[in-house]
Amino acid sequence: MKGGEFLLEGIKVIDLTTFVTGGFATLMLGFQGADVIKVEKPDIGDDNRHSGPPFIKIQNEKGPGITASERGESPYFWTVNYGKRSVEIDLKAKGGVELLYKLCGQADVFVQNFRPGTAERIGVGYEDIKKCKQDIIYCSISAFGDSGPWSSRPGYDLLIQGTGGIMDVTGQEGGEPTKVGLPQTDLITGMWAAFGIVCALRRRERTKEGELIELSMNDAALPWLTKQAAKVFGGEVPTRMGTKDPVLAPYQAYRTQDGYINVACANQKLWTELCDAIDRGDLLEDARFKQNADRVENVNGLEDVLNSVFEKKSTADWIRLLAEERQLPVGPLLSVEDAIYNEQTEARGIISEVIREGYGSIPVINHPLNYSNARTGFRGPPPLLGEHTVEILYEMGYTQEDIEMLRLQGTIPKR
Repeated sequence: MKGGEFLLEGIKVIDLTTFVTGGFATLMLGFQGADVIKVEKPDIGDDNRHSGPPFIKIQNEKGPGITASERGESPYFWTVNYGKRSVEIDLKAKGGVELLYKLCGQADVFVQNFRPGTAERIGVGYEDIKKCKQDIIYCSISAFGDSGPWSSRPGYDLLIQGTGGIMDVTGQEGGEPTKVGLPQTDLITGMWAAFGIVCALRRRERTKEGELIELSMNDAALPWLTKQAAKVFGGEVPTRMGTKDPVLAPYQAYRTQDGYINVACANQKLWTELCDAIDRGDLLEDARFKQNADRVENVNGLEDVLNSVFEKKSTADWIRLLAEERQLPVGPLLSVEDAIYNEQTEARGIISEVIREGYGSIPVINHPLNYSNARTGFRGPPPLLGEHTVEILYEMGYTQEDIEMLRLQGTIPKR
């Protein structure tokens, strides 16, 4: 955290989503200071709580009203829910939707990721929530949006990586299509949602009007195609190329003596400097590699030549020579663990920790925005299921007697 105020201080967000798309969007808002209230199904919670293994056991130090899953908490759930507050409401029980309405009456933003039509059917569509708070920012996230022949289909990241063209261009040349090894379209959609919400909040400052944001995961993925879309627009067919690039060379991974390095010397100046650094000035005169377009056309031949060079030294030796001494855009391929824990992330303070009572330190990957005059950061650990139910009800003006009545009705858990 840095000095100053949080940019979204005072903004209250109701998060009625599960898994990652909406969760990552509200996580981004929470990092900027929004109060994110995660509304969860009693005794079950967000399905992402159960995504694993691994699971980590957390001792309950605050009493029987707060639970975690039987196996423990999922670290995957942690990464999308730092700093949020959890309230359990059974929307199917007597008074459940009405309780949610009262919560929304004090909110600025409402986010849900039901399949189209579901929110309206259970009484939490835009028009329903707008009655609670006229100027609320309502964000609806679904796989394919509220219109079009695919709108009723369910969707997860894997499916959208397929329909969004990502798997078609990911994988080895001539090989099978490959899923990106992280939930890319979930995260892409979450970022679009957070961006749209902040834009709508800005508009509300000027107009005093709320907004309905309708967002499709499939729509969200398509603008990221960039280079591949350019191929299509130019009448060509993008293909799987492994680590190669469709319009730049050398711009890929090469084998070293003990691993791999990424080389991104894609303009003429960098290409010349690379050839000088590896003592292969002859490549500058090779007709196959003279200009970037030539190198792209002959990328397989270029790969063979550069692999034969880079295989003679270790990754560390090449990084020292090319990245450190020559200041060329060359880097190692790190494991996930090494990507998280290294001298650069330590120096930048990217990895920190928050304290979870009953467990200890929970690692945090901080978000990358650094402001000179504003504050950012997660202000607490990921919530246990229902951890803040009573706290939030008191904030809404409910008395202990009211809360007991809600328990008797089954609106909130009886434990």
